[in-house]
Amino acid sequence: MKKIVFAALSLMALGAFVFTGCTKKENKKLKIGIAKIVKHPAMDSIEKGITDRLAELGIDAEYDLQNANGQVETAKQIAVQFKDEGVDYAVGIATPVAVALAQTITDRPVIFSCITDPVEAKLVDTTDHGKGNVTGVSDYIPSDEHIALFQEIAGIKTLGYIYTSSEANSQSGLKIVEDACKKLNIKLITQSITTSTEVKSACESIVNSVDGLYLTTDNTVFSAIDAVKSVFNKAHKPIFSGDVTSAETGGFFMARGFNYYKAGVETADLIVKIIEGEKPENLPVVFPATKDLLFDLDVAADCGIFISEEMLSQANKIFKDGKLEVKEN
Repeated sequence: MKKIVFAALSLMALGAFVFTGCTKKENKKLKIGIAKIVKHPAMDSIEKGITDRLAELGIDAEYDLQNANGQVETAKQIAVQFKDEGVDYAVGIATPVAVALAQTITDRPVIFSCITDPVEAKLVDTTDHGKGNVTGVSDYIPSDEHIALFQEIAGIKTLGYIYTSSEANSQSGLKIVEDACKKLNIKLITQSITTSTEVKSACESIVNSVDGLYLTTDNTVFSAIDAVKSVFNKAHKPIFSGDVTSAETGGFFMARGFNYYKAGVETADLIVKIIEGEKPENLPVVFPATKDLLFDLDVAADCGIFISEEMLSQANKIFKDGKLEVKEN
Protein backbone atom coordinates (compact mmCIF):
# COMPACT_ATOMS: atom_id res chain seq x y z
CA MET A 1 0.00 0.00 0.00
CA LYS A 2 2.85 2.36 0.89
CA LYS A 3 4.50 1.63 -2.44
CA ILE A 4 1.29 2.46 -4.31
CA VAL A 5 0.83 5.73 -2.39
CA PHE A 6 4.47 6.68 -2.99
CA ALA A 7 4.15 5.92 -6.70
CA ALA A 8 0.96 7.97 -6.93
CA LEU A 9 2.56 10.92 -5.16
CA SER A 10 5.61 10.68 -7.41
CA LEU A 11 3.42 10.79 -10.52
CA MET A 12 1.54 13.78 -9.13
CA ALA A 13 4.81 15.57 -8.45
CA LEU A 14 6.08 14.76 -11.95
CA GLY A 15 2.79 15.98 -13.43
CA ALA A 16 3.05 19.22 -11.48
CA PHE A 17 6.64 19.66 -12.73
CA VAL A 18 5.68 19.05 -16.33
CA PHE A 19 2.67 21.36 -16.13
CA THR A 20 4.70 24.08 -14.45
CA GLY A 21 7.43 23.71 -17.07
CA CYS A 22 4.92 24.08 -19.92
CA THR A 23 3.37 27.11 -18.30
CA LYS A 24 6.75 28.77 -18.01
CA LYS A 25 7.49 27.99 -21.64
CA GLU A 26 4.21 29.51 -22.78
CA ASN A 27 4.73 32.59 -20.62
CA LYS A 28 8.35 33.21 -21.53
CA LYS A 29 9.36 36.39 -23.33
CA LEU A 30 9.19 35.60 -27.03
CA LYS A 31 11.85 36.68 -29.47
CA ILE A 32 10.38 37.85 -32.75
CA GLY A 33 12.49 38.83 -35.72
CA ILE A 34 10.87 41.23 -38.20
CA ALA A 35 12.72 42.08 -41.40
CA LYS A 36 11.64 44.38 -44.23
CA ILE A 37 13.25 44.77 -47.62
CA VAL A 38 13.48 48.55 -47.44
CA LYS A 39 12.30 51.49 -45.38
CA HIS A 40 9.28 53.31 -46.78
CA PRO A 41 5.84 54.26 -45.37
CA ALA A 42 4.01 51.03 -46.28
CA MET A 43 6.74 48.76 -44.89
CA ASP A 44 7.01 50.87 -41.74
CA SER A 45 3.22 50.79 -41.25
CA ILE A 46 3.15 46.99 -41.49
CA GLU A 47 5.92 46.69 -38.92
CA LYS A 48 4.15 49.08 -36.54
CA GLY A 49 0.82 47.32 -37.02
CA ILE A 50 2.43 44.03 -36.00
CA THR A 51 4.17 45.32 -32.87
CA ASP A 52 1.21 47.45 -31.76
CA ARG A 53 -1.26 44.58 -32.11
CA LEU A 54 0.93 42.05 -30.30
CA ALA A 55 1.37 44.51 -27.44
CA GLU A 56 -2.38 45.12 -27.38
CA LEU A 57 -2.98 41.37 -27.09
CA GLY A 58 -0.55 41.10 -24.19
CA ILE A 59 2.20 39.22 -26.02
CA ASP A 60 5.47 39.72 -24.15
CA ALA A 61 8.04 39.94 -26.91
CA GLU A 62 11.53 41.16 -27.63
CA TYR A 63 11.93 42.34 -31.24
CA ASP A 64 14.85 42.25 -33.61
CA LEU A 65 13.83 44.75 -36.30
CA GLN A 66 15.93 44.62 -39.45
CA ASN A 67 16.03 46.48 -42.77
CA ALA A 68 17.70 44.92 -45.83
CA ASN A 69 18.04 48.33 -47.52
CA GLY A 70 16.82 46.90 -50.81
CA GLN A 71 19.61 44.32 -51.00
CA VAL A 72 18.78 40.64 -51.54
CA GLU A 73 22.16 39.55 -50.14
CA THR A 74 21.49 41.56 -46.99
CA ALA A 75 18.09 39.85 -46.69
CA LYS A 76 19.88 36.48 -46.76
CA GLN A 77 22.30 37.64 -44.07
CA ILE A 78 19.41 38.76 -41.87
CA ALA A 79 17.78 35.34 -42.29
CA VAL A 80 20.97 33.63 -41.12
CA GLN A 81 21.18 36.07 -38.21
CA PHE A 82 17.61 35.27 -37.13
CA LYS A 83 18.38 31.55 -37.33
CA ASP A 84 21.55 31.89 -35.26
CA GLU A 85 19.76 34.04 -32.69
CA GLY A 86 17.07 31.39 -32.36
CA VAL A 87 14.12 33.73 -32.82
CA ASP A 88 10.81 32.06 -31.98
CA TYR A 89 8.99 33.64 -34.94
CA ALA A 90 10.47 35.19 -38.07
CA VAL A 91 8.44 37.74 -40.05
CA GLY A 92 9.36 38.80 -43.57
CA ILE A 93 7.88 41.98 -45.04
CA ALA A 94 8.16 41.89 -48.86
CA THR A 95 9.08 38.98 -51.11
CA PRO A 96 12.92 38.94 -51.11
CA VAL A 97 13.05 38.95 -47.31
CA ALA A 98 10.26 36.41 -46.88
CA VAL A 99 11.88 34.04 -49.39
CA ALA A 100 15.25 34.35 -47.64
CA LEU A 101 13.66 33.55 -44.28
CA ALA A 102 11.69 30.59 -45.64
CA GLN A 103 14.77 29.11 -47.31
CA THR A 104 16.96 29.55 -44.23
CA ILE A 105 14.65 28.85 -41.29
CA THR A 106 12.81 25.52 -41.42
CA ASP A 107 12.41 24.55 -37.77
CA ARG A 108 10.22 27.40 -36.51
CA PRO A 109 7.37 29.53 -37.92
CA VAL A 110 8.04 31.96 -40.75
CA ILE A 111 5.26 34.47 -41.39
CA PHE A 112 5.30 36.61 -44.51
CA SER A 113 3.49 39.92 -44.68
CA CYS A 114 2.14 41.70 -47.73
CA ILE A 115 3.49 39.47 -50.47
CA THR A 116 1.62 40.14 -53.70
CA ASP A 117 1.93 36.62 -55.11
CA PRO A 118 3.14 34.10 -52.50
CA VAL A 119 2.48 31.18 -54.86
CA GLU A 120 4.65 32.68 -57.62
CA ALA A 121 7.32 33.34 -54.97
CA LYS A 122 7.08 29.64 -54.00
CA LEU A 123 6.38 30.49 -50.37
CA VAL A 124 3.21 28.39 -50.54
CA ASP A 125 1.71 26.06 -53.14
CA THR A 126 -1.79 27.48 -52.72
CA THR A 127 -3.36 30.34 -50.79
CA ASP A 128 -5.81 27.85 -49.25
CA HIS A 129 -3.25 26.86 -46.63
CA GLY A 130 0.37 27.36 -45.60
CA LYS A 131 3.35 25.24 -46.53
CA GLY A 132 5.36 23.50 -43.81
CA ASN A 133 6.40 26.21 -41.36
CA VAL A 134 5.33 29.09 -43.62
CA THR A 135 2.12 31.12 -44.00
CA GLY A 136 1.24 34.80 -44.06
CA VAL A 137 -0.60 37.78 -45.50
CA SER A 138 -0.89 38.76 -49.17
CA ASP A 139 -1.44 42.29 -50.50
CA TYR A 140 -2.54 41.21 -53.96
CA ILE A 141 -4.17 44.18 -55.68
CA PRO A 142 -6.62 44.08 -58.62
CA SER A 143 -4.50 46.08 -61.08
CA ASP A 144 -7.00 45.47 -63.88
CA GLU A 145 -9.71 47.23 -61.88
CA HIS A 146 -7.33 50.04 -60.97
CA ILE A 147 -6.36 50.71 -64.57
CA ALA A 148 -9.99 50.65 -65.70
CA LEU A 149 -10.82 53.21 -62.99
CA PHE A 150 -7.82 55.36 -63.99
CA GLN A 151 -9.02 55.30 -67.59
CA GLU A 152 -12.57 56.20 -66.58
CA ILE A 153 -11.62 59.17 -64.40
CA ALA A 154 -8.49 60.55 -66.08
CA GLY A 155 -9.11 59.46 -69.68
CA ILE A 156 -5.81 57.58 -69.87
CA LYS A 157 -4.89 56.41 -73.39
CA THR A 158 -1.18 55.78 -72.90
CA LEU A 159 -0.05 54.39 -69.55
CA GLY A 160 3.42 54.34 -68.01
CA TYR A 161 4.57 51.54 -65.73
CA ILE A 162 7.89 51.23 -63.87
CA TYR A 163 8.90 47.97 -62.24
CA THR A 164 11.86 46.12 -60.75
CA SER A 165 12.97 43.42 -63.16
CA SER A 166 14.52 41.26 -60.44
CA GLU A 167 11.53 41.18 -58.06
CA ALA A 168 9.00 38.34 -58.38
CA ASN A 169 6.09 40.54 -57.26
CA SER A 170 6.89 43.07 -59.98
CA GLN A 171 7.19 40.44 -62.67
CA SER A 172 3.78 38.96 -61.87
CA GLY A 173 2.36 42.48 -61.61
CA LEU A 174 3.70 43.36 -65.05
CA LYS A 175 1.77 40.51 -66.65
CA ILE A 176 -1.49 41.67 -65.05
CA VAL A 177 -0.89 45.26 -66.18
CA GLU A 178 -0.10 44.14 -69.73
CA ASP A 179 -3.27 42.06 -69.91
CA ALA A 180 -5.41 44.87 -68.48
CA CYS A 181 -4.08 47.45 -70.96
CA LYS A 182 -4.65 45.09 -73.87
CA LYS A 183 -8.22 44.49 -72.76
CA LEU A 184 -8.89 48.22 -72.27
CA ASN A 185 -7.15 49.24 -75.50
CA ILE A 186 -4.57 51.32 -73.63
CA LYS A 187 -1.06 51.69 -74.96
CA LEU A 188 1.45 50.60 -72.34
CA ILE A 189 4.97 52.00 -72.04
CA THR A 190 7.15 50.20 -69.50
CA GLN A 191 10.53 50.90 -67.99
CA SER A 192 12.40 48.37 -65.87
CA ILE A 193 14.87 49.17 -63.10
CA THR A 194 17.19 47.14 -60.89
CA THR A 195 17.95 49.62 -58.08
CA SER A 196 16.32 52.68 -56.54
CA THR A 197 19.01 54.93 -58.01
CA GLU A 198 17.54 54.24 -61.47
CA VAL A 199 14.01 55.35 -60.60
CA LYS A 200 14.32 59.03 -61.46
CA SER A 201 15.92 58.43 -64.86
CA ALA A 202 13.28 55.76 -65.60
CA CYS A 203 10.55 58.32 -64.92
CA GLU A 204 12.25 60.95 -67.04
CA SER A 205 12.56 58.52 -69.94
CA ILE A 206 8.79 57.92 -70.21
CA VAL A 207 7.04 60.94 -68.68
CA ASN A 208 6.63 62.85 -71.96
CA SER A 209 5.27 59.78 -73.76
CA VAL A 210 2.44 58.84 -71.39
CA ASP A 211 -0.82 60.30 -70.07
CA GLY A 212 -0.22 58.98 -66.56
CA LEU A 213 1.74 56.52 -64.45
CA TYR A 214 0.46 53.41 -62.68
CA LEU A 215 2.35 51.95 -59.72
CA THR A 216 1.71 48.61 -58.06
CA THR A 217 3.44 47.79 -54.77
CA ASP A 218 7.01 47.64 -56.08
CA ASN A 219 9.24 48.17 -53.06
CA THR A 220 12.26 49.42 -54.99
CA VAL A 221 10.19 52.03 -56.81
CA PHE A 222 8.55 53.20 -53.59
CA SER A 223 11.88 53.51 -51.82
CA ALA A 224 12.55 56.38 -54.26
CA ILE A 225 8.98 57.63 -54.48
CA ASP A 226 9.91 61.30 -54.03
CA ALA A 227 11.79 61.14 -57.32
CA VAL A 228 8.70 59.69 -59.04
CA LYS A 229 6.47 62.43 -57.69
CA SER A 230 8.95 65.12 -58.59
CA VAL A 231 9.15 64.10 -62.26
CA PHE A 232 5.44 63.50 -62.84
CA ASN A 233 4.17 66.43 -60.77
CA LYS A 234 6.47 68.78 -62.69
CA ALA A 235 5.04 67.44 -65.97
CA HIS A 236 1.44 67.74 -64.66
CA LYS A 237 0.88 64.01 -65.26
CA PRO A 238 -1.25 61.98 -62.80
CA ILE A 239 -0.02 59.00 -60.80
CA PHE A 240 -2.30 56.15 -59.68
CA SER A 241 -0.78 54.20 -56.80
CA GLY A 242 -1.65 50.76 -55.49
CA ASP A 243 -0.11 51.84 -52.17
CA VAL A 244 -2.38 54.27 -50.32
CA THR A 245 -0.05 54.73 -47.34
CA SER A 246 2.62 56.40 -49.46
CA ALA A 247 0.01 58.70 -51.02
CA GLU A 248 -1.10 60.19 -47.71
CA THR A 249 1.52 62.93 -47.84
CA GLY A 250 0.39 64.16 -51.26
CA GLY A 251 1.70 64.05 -54.81
CA PHE A 252 -0.46 61.20 -56.16
CA PHE A 253 -3.59 61.84 -58.18
CA MET A 254 -5.27 58.82 -56.64
CA ALA A 255 -4.51 55.64 -54.76
CA ARG A 256 -6.45 52.49 -54.04
CA GLY A 257 -5.29 49.56 -51.98
CA PHE A 258 -4.88 48.06 -48.56
CA ASN A 259 -4.39 49.92 -45.32
CA TYR A 260 -0.91 48.62 -44.52
CA TYR A 261 -1.12 49.33 -40.81
CA LYS A 262 -4.25 47.17 -40.62
CA ALA A 263 -2.49 44.54 -42.74
CA GLY A 264 0.21 44.53 -40.06
CA VAL A 265 -2.52 44.02 -37.45
CA GLU A 266 -3.82 41.02 -39.39
CA THR A 267 -0.28 39.66 -39.61
CA ALA A 268 -0.04 39.89 -35.81
CA ASP A 269 -3.35 38.05 -35.45
CA LEU A 270 -1.91 35.25 -37.57
CA ILE A 271 1.19 35.11 -35.36
CA VAL A 272 -1.03 34.81 -32.28
CA LYS A 273 -2.89 31.86 -33.79
CA ILE A 274 0.45 30.10 -34.20
CA ILE A 275 1.53 31.03 -30.67
CA GLU A 276 -1.70 29.46 -29.44
CA GLY A 277 -0.85 26.18 -31.12
CA GLU A 278 -2.11 26.25 -34.69
CA LYS A 279 0.30 25.02 -37.35
CA PRO A 280 1.32 27.38 -40.16
CA GLU A 281 0.69 24.67 -42.75
CA ASN A 282 -2.99 24.59 -41.72
CA LEU A 283 -3.55 28.34 -41.83
CA PRO A 284 -4.70 29.88 -45.14
CA VAL A 285 -3.03 32.95 -46.58
CA VAL A 286 -4.84 36.06 -45.34
CA PHE A 287 -6.06 38.77 -47.72
CA PRO A 288 -6.73 42.00 -45.77
CA ALA A 289 -10.35 43.08 -45.91
CA THR A 290 -9.88 46.82 -45.40
CA LYS A 291 -9.21 48.85 -48.55
CA ASP A 292 -8.73 52.58 -48.90
CA LEU A 293 -9.49 54.98 -51.74
CA LEU A 294 -7.67 58.30 -51.81
CA PHE A 295 -7.99 61.30 -54.13
CA ASP A 296 -5.57 64.21 -54.10
CA LEU A 297 -7.57 67.25 -55.17
CA ASP A 298 -4.45 69.42 -55.33
CA VAL A 299 -2.90 67.12 -57.94
CA ALA A 300 -6.23 66.73 -59.76
CA ALA A 301 -6.46 70.51 -60.16
CA ASP A 302 -2.85 70.73 -61.27
CA CYS A 303 -3.44 68.04 -63.91
CA GLY A 304 -6.79 69.51 -64.98
CA ILE A 305 -8.79 66.38 -64.09
CA PHE A 306 -12.38 66.59 -62.86
CA ILE A 307 -13.55 64.08 -60.25
CA SER A 308 -17.29 63.68 -59.89
CA GLU A 309 -19.01 64.05 -56.52
CA GLU A 310 -20.23 60.45 -56.83
CA MET A 311 -16.65 59.24 -57.13
CA LEU A 312 -15.42 61.48 -54.32
CA SER A 313 -18.13 60.13 -52.04
CA GLN A 314 -16.58 56.65 -52.37
CA ALA A 315 -13.21 57.83 -51.08
CA ASN A 316 -12.35 57.53 -47.41
CA LYS A 317 -9.25 59.72 -47.77
CA ILE A 318 -9.08 63.13 -49.44
CA PHE A 319 -5.91 65.20 -49.74
CA LYS A 320 -6.78 68.86 -50.17
CA ASP A 321 -4.93 72.14 -49.60
CA GLY A 322 -1.90 70.23 -48.39
CA LYS A 323 -3.84 68.31 -45.73
CA LEU A 324 -5.22 64.78 -45.46
CA GLU A 325 -8.86 64.32 -44.47
CA VAL A 326 -9.83 60.82 -43.34
CA LYS A 327 -13.37 59.44 -43.14
CA GLU A 328 -14.19 56.35 -41.15
CA ASN A 329 -13.90 53.25 -43.33
